[in-house]
Amino acid sequence: MFKTFMGPVEDEAAVTYLRPETAQGIFVNFDNVLQSMRLKLPFGVAQIGKSFRNEITPGNFIFRTREFEQMEIEYFVNPNDTIGGRPADEAWHERWIEDRLAWYRRYGLRPENLRLREHEKDELAHYAKRTADIEYHFPIGWSELEGIANRTDYDLKQHAEWSGKSLTYFDEERKTHVVPYVIEPSAGADRSLLAFLVDAYREEEVRGEKRVVLRLHRELAPTKIAVLPLLKKRAEIVETAHAIRGRLARRWVTVYDDTAAIGRLYRRQDEVGTPYSVTVDVQTVGDPARAEVGDQKVTIRDRDSMEQIRVPIDTLDSVLGRLFEGDPWEGVAAGSARAEGSG
Repeated sequence: MFKTFMGPVEDEAAVTYLRPETAQGIFVNFDNVLQSMRLKLPFGVAQIGKSFRNEITPGNFIFRTREFEQMEIEYFVNPNDTIGGRPADEAWHERWIEDRLAWYRRYGLRPENLRLREHEKDELAHYAKRTADIEYHFPIGWSELEGIANRTDYDLKQHAEWSGKSLTYFDEERKTHVVPYVIEPSAGADRSLLAFLVDAYREEEVRGEKRVVLRLHRELAPTKIAVLPLLKKRAEIVETAHAIRGRLARRWVTVYDDTAAIGRLYRRQDEVGTPYSVTVDVQTVGDPARAEVGDQKVTIRDRDSMEQIRVPIDTLDSVLGRLFEGDPWEGVAAGSARAEGSG
C-alpha cells in the first residue's frame, strides 16, 4: 500500500495508507449488499474509484501513474454449482474474459491491437486460480490493459478470519453455507482512455494536405455534433445555426463554431473526434437580394468518410438519431440527397 502521513506532522501517529485497489471495500461490504439487496448467486458489485501505488518508474504519459482511476467488478459465484459440466467459477471466468474483450472491440479498438495473455503458474498471485490479461499494442509495445482473475474464496475468508464476522452465502438448495468464489475484471480507466486515443488517432493525406483525425467511437466522442455556419456575416445563417445547435443540444453534446473558414472548421472537428458536423449555408436560408427562397435543408458531414448529405431541418433530429443509434452512414446516406464536395 502507498504509505503517507495525515496532517502536517510526519510521525508514527500520523501514518496512513492509501488503498492499492478498490476491491477490498467491496469484500468488506459483501454481507451488507447480500442482505440489503436480497440477492442470489451469482451477482456482481462494480466500483470505480481512486487507487494509489508507489510506482518506481511512473511514465509514458498516463500509462503508469502513482494515482489512477480504477474500475473493478467483483462477481460472486457459487463454487458448488456447475455450468455445462464445468465448475461455475471457471465457466463464469471464461465468459467474463470474452465479454471484456468484446467491450474493447465494441468501442473501436482494432482486433489486431488486442491479445489475451494467460499468466503462467510462476507468476500467478497466491490467491488466484487463473488470471488472464487483456493486452493492447501501445506505441511502447504490448502492455496490460486489464486483468481478469479468478480470486477463488481467498478475500472473503481473509476478511472473515481477521474481522471475526462470517462472510458466507446460504445455499438454499443444498442447505449449507458457502464462501463464494470471486471473478474479478480489473481495469484502469486512465489506461483504457489512452488506448482508445492511440487507436483512434490517424494521419491521412487529403488532396495533398495532411488530415489529422480522431476516429473515436460515437459513444466515446466528447462532442457529438458541431453546427457550423458557412458565412458568419450573414445574420440569418448564424441565427438558424444557433437555433439548430440549441435544439440538438437537448439530446447530444453540440457545439457552435464560426471562427474560421468551413474547411478549417471541419479539420478542427476531425482532430477532436466529433462524429458529425451540420452546416448551414446560403441555400438553407435563401438570398433575398437574388429573390432566392431557402430550401430549409442543411448539410450533414460524416467525420470518417468526409461524405456529405443534405437533409431537411425538420428531419435532422431523426437522421442524427439513427446515426447515433448505430445505423451505418451508408444506409442513412442512401435515403438522402448527396451534397456536393467533401473535406
